[in-house]
Amino acid sequence: MRRLAVPDLNTTVLTMTLTGLASDSSLAGGSNPKIVRRVASVMLMFIGSAIGALLLRFSLPLPFVLSGALVLGAAGVFATVLKPSSAADGNGSVVH
Repeated sequence: MRRLAVPDLNTTVLTMTLTGLASDSSLAGGSNPKIVRRVASVMLMFIGSAIGALLLRFSLPLPFVLSGALVLGAAGVFATVLKPSSAADGNGSVVH
């Protein structure tokens, strides 16, 4: 992140996840709650950053176009497949 010199882009989520892993570990006297989710999130962040770095080696617009297409695809899936139930009113609460 520092080498790219992107302002306002921090690693707070990753740092907090790693801190949670360390502080809740068996070595620190914790019970390892949510360890699978935390390790998976760290691995997915690493994989995402590695893919982004590889895409930047080919061209600058490629990562932006690909991420935009993925966001549009996810929004389309959410809008068509995961429609809210018809029993909910406009505020998200269930009408009885």
